[in-house]
Amino acid sequence: MTNFFDGIAKIAYEGADSDNDFAFRHYNPDEVVLGKRMAEHLRFAVAYWHSFAWPGGDPFGGQTFERPWFGETMDHARLKADVAFEMFDILGVPFFCFHDADVRPEGASFAESLRNLNAITDHFAAKMEQSKTRLLWGTANLFSHRRFMSGAATNPDPEVFAWSAATVKACMDATHRLDGQNYVLWGGREGYETLLNTDLSREAEQAGRFLQMVVDYKHKIGFAGTILIEPKPQEPSKHQYDYDVATVYGFLKRFGLEGEVKVNVEQGHAILAGHSFEHELALAASLGLFGSIDMNRNDYQSGWDTDQFPDNVPEMARAYYEVLRAGGFTTGGTNFDAKLRRQSLDPADLILGHVGAMDVCARAFKAAAALWQDGALEAARAARYGGWDEPAAKAMLAEGTLATISARVLRDAINPAPRSGRQERLENLWNRFV
Repeated sequence: MTNFFDGIAKIAYEGADSDNDFAFRHYNPDEVVLGKRMAEHLRFAVAYWHSFAWPGGDPFGGQTFERPWFGETMDHARLKADVAFEMFDILGVPFFCFHDADVRPEGASFAESLRNLNAITDHFAAKMEQSKTRLLWGTANLFSHRRFMSGAATNPDPEVFAWSAATVKACMDATHRLDGQNYVLWGGREGYETLLNTDLSREAEQAGRFLQMVVDYKHKIGFAGTILIEPKPQEPSKHQYDYDVATVYGFLKRFGLEGEVKVNVEQGHAILAGHSFEHELALAASLGLFGSIDMNRNDYQSGWDTDQFPDNVPEMARAYYEVLRAGGFTTGGTNFDAKLRRQSLDPADLILGHVGAMDVCARAFKAAAALWQDGALEAARAARYGGWDEPAAKAMLAEGTLATISARVLRDAINPAPRSGRQERLENLWNRFV
């Protein structure tokens, strides 16, 4: 045991009337909603990088956090893991997520970094034997080190491509060993700053071949989890190749991988792409790509990815309604890809940030579930498209041509009158539940 969270007991559910900051008011993991425990619906996960590796910097200022595990030795890495699992147990979260660079010190060579990763994987495995927290997903950091300044899979230097492939193999091995539910690829530097030095076609072929290798290796080692791509439009690159869900789908179709890979959709990235979170989730579900979510928010006035804990119940309810429409999570879950504000220095802040976020998500999910169970919104949606269930409409869509449809319009003197979309009525319905 460490002493970092001294005095903070395990967080319990006390109900909406509780005045205890260190209690859940809305998240009761054992509450049954739509036939499943809340914990099974929401599948919360802690992001290792923001919670334990981030030093508190921003684009205009450096480190503000001082943590006893900050350092580049294996002893620091093991202490970080010990503190992490203490926090997982305090919160009662079922999952966590990590990059390789979050959990092990960088070695002087690839071989040394690999030894460090394998040693920490052993440490994680031992910690997990004593904990209920499992691994939602692992991933590789292919964006922070200067070697990745021109990309990883899309790098013009084949040796960087090779280093990246070896790194992903190591991280997939670690994820597989820890029985991870998914493996995520985020192309933070897979993009370009200027077309003056960029060959788009070549870089796309490299990225496609890289992903094919990932899928092949998944099957070779018998990894039963899901391969996920996390879309993001920009930042750090000017234009990233995994811009949004639609762009990822086009990429997967191009390389014949649409049946092998799904998406991990982040709220903040959806906003940066000019979409709503619920749009990206609905589109992912409609394309058969829905996998998992990163739950955070941006500051809508700042225009960049601030990775804040969620605090907007109506906004999150829209997202969870789309999760329900998609059939809920299978291997995916709700990962808090969110970090403290750089002024929030205390250990208690780290706990309370997650407590509040879990309560917001639970409250939002229960509102979405109530509306889903009520059925009025889905009935209104079905009624709006009800005409397409008529035999003539089905035949028109399946067998019609412009000529036959035109003849029918003339024959039957079709002259359709506009029908209301009833948006305000449905918004009022929504707000009765939220």
